Amino acid sequence: MPVVVLSGFLGSGKTTLLNHLLGNRGGTRIGVVVNDFGSIEIDAMAVAGQVGDSMVSLGGGCLCCAVDGSELDAYLEKLSAPVHRIDVIVIEASGLAEPQEMIRMLVASENPAIRYGGLVQVVDAAEFDETRAKHPETDRHLAVADLVVLNKTDRVEPAGLTRIEAELGTLCPGTPVVAADHGRIDPELLFDRRPWTETRGQLSFEDLISQARDAAEADHPEAHDAAHEEDHAGHAHTVYESTEFVSEQALNPRRFIDFLDRRPAGLYRIKGYVHFGVPGHEERYEVHAVGRFLRFVPGPWGRGEPRRSQLVLIGAGTDGPALLRELEACREPAPQDAPPESMWGVLRYVDRPAQPDTEPEPEPEPEPEPYEPDSYGDPDPEDL
Repeated sequence: MPVVVLSGFLGSGKTTLLNHLLGNRGGTRIGVVVNDFGSIEIDAMAVAGQVGDSMVSLGGGCLCCAVDGSELDAYLEKLSAPVHRIDVIVIEASGLAEPQEMIRMLVASENPAIRYGGLVQVVDAAEFDETRAKHPETDRHLAVADLVVLNKTDRVEPAGLTRIEAELGTLCPGTPVVAADHGRIDPELLFDRRPWTETRGQLSFEDLISQARDAAEADHPEAHDAAHEEDHAGHAHTVYESTEFVSEQALNPRRFIDFLDRRPAGLYRIKGYVHFGVPGHEERYEVHAVGRFLRFVPGPWGRGEPRRSQLVLIGAGTDGPALLRELEACREPAPQDAPPESMWGVLRYVDRPAQPDTEPEPEPEPEPEPYEPDSYGDPDPEDL
């Protein structure tokens, strides 16, 4: 399961964004790790209320922990246990944390059930200049981000936003920047949402919201249309475009990697499966990209599953037809003739489990024979 790190300075809106993800997750089971100091109160969290030092279960399947960095591995192991049926884990880093350390711990983790899913840096647009002046390490954090959420854009004039976006383009060139207010971004930019198909025990937060909305609309039917339009206008998906690509032909790995390396900054998310068909690499490759973060996960094809590539590309301000033309140019009619080294670019982004040390231990050198002089009492020259 992917582990997404949510970072940003104090007050940037990380918890608000996290609450938005929890409230709009569909049937996805989200494990949440809150990394902060002391006891934590998350006043806006969906159903959690007070979150102490122990793990609690929320109605609907969210699990939250309050941990420090030294306990991260232990809590990730608990959250990834099959009994919890978690789909994705989101780590809300402390506002004073070093996200590089979180990344290092996740990449170095030996837990086979998890994989690093990218760093999302939340930036307070209203306090951007002051935060950088007081905390210059912010620039370093931006440099390692895979996706930047420019939050609280409703509190900044358009000219100011344009300037901040230009500065972000200098601080983290090539990193996609998503503008948001109140942390409202489309969860699909970070993880796939599952349809809500069942209620476990008590009603979920989403069920309660739906029932309250239905009741209000029943009492005031004349307000239904206006409320629906206002609600829809506030959804982040209204500014995103989705482009789908399907190819029955294999894709050339070198040309596909070149396409990924040159993907536009507005292309926030890429997900799907790729068929390369190169000898020795005929398996299905799942591709997952959040901003600049990229990962391939090889796996077997399902029984009877057709060998084809299926991709979904989500972004803003992107040229869908142009993206499709570039992907069409990645088709490979004769993958069986491709040399194995053509996969090297792809394999750079494949997590390889640590290999056990199988080298045999060197045999001990034989003990030297004790020196014995010859019968005349003089040493033999060969012995010397």
